[in-house]
Amino acid sequence: MDFGRMLTAIVTPFDENGELSLDRATGLLEHLIKTGSDGVVVAGTTGESPTLTEEEKLTLFEHIVKIAAGRIKVIVGTGGNNTRQSVRFSQKAAKLGVDAIMAVAPFYNKPNQEGIYQHYKAIAENVDVPVVIYNIPSRSKVNIEAETTIRLSKIDNIVAVKEASGNLDQMAAIISGTGDDFHLYSGDDGLTLPILSIGGQGVISVASHIIGFELKNMINDFLRGNVQLAAVEHRTILPLMRELFAAPSPSPVKAMLNKLEIPVGSVRLPMVELTDQEFAKLWQVYKASTDKNEVSAKRLAK
Repeated sequence: MDFGRMLTAIVTPFDENGELSLDRATGLLEHLIKTGSDGVVVAGTTGESPTLTEEEKLTLFEHIVKIAAGRIKVIVGTGGNNTRQSVRFSQKAAKLGVDAIMAVAPFYNKPNQEGIYQHYKAIAENVDVPVVIYNIPSRSKVNIEAETTIRLSKIDNIVAVKEASGNLDQMAAIISGTGDDFHLYSGDDGLTLPILSIGGQGVISVASHIIGFELKNMINDFLRGNVQLAAVEHRTILPLMRELFAAPSPSPVKAMLNKLEIPVGSVRLPMVELTDQEFAKLWQVYKASTDKNEVSAKRLAK
């Protein structure tokens, strides 16, 4: 399945009391559609999934599917480190009309590669929607090795991987070892262009909340063969991509969205808001980046 080139790992909007806000989720989704997102990943790490109840997640999934109304793809995070629970939750989510589910590598209990394979196999065999693998060793403390991803790609409804290992050699091996119908997405904004250059499909992004036009322009320019221009665009937006992760995510991106009058509320503990000093640095980097890319939105809109 083709989910597009730029998907956004969407933040979960809360109201002033820290409760799920569906109204704000609607506004945020419309913003992402207008700024070029081809799809969203709901209740991933950026969506503060560890702090959401199962009921909140299902409510949010159903709402996003309804508001998206087929205009963009909706992928939802259903994974965990309890295989039986992940299967049951994935089954519930699959009934809501989502386009796919995404399951993170089992964390904390640190299974070996066979355990990881069997975990994803159990999920895939028990749902009737596409499955996206999410490899993020920095958080899960286990790396899904290229050979395991390639093996998983042979299961019919496992269709893509979000690779946040930072290992381009591993990613190249996955791309070489899987079919054309299996897609690799960057899980790191800053590696979007390098991953495209080795045959990756695109990015599941956080920065696209803020610089969707600019990121989409870079991707499109590369795909059109304007490699030098894409490289310039990459270097221009890279400082902001980095600064959005200078403090634990999603605190920086939520702070930026609120500043830009796209209300999403605060973060839930154990995450905390940015300090004034942290936000001042983020805003400075944002202004420098957008000043250099002021024509990007106009160009994409034509």
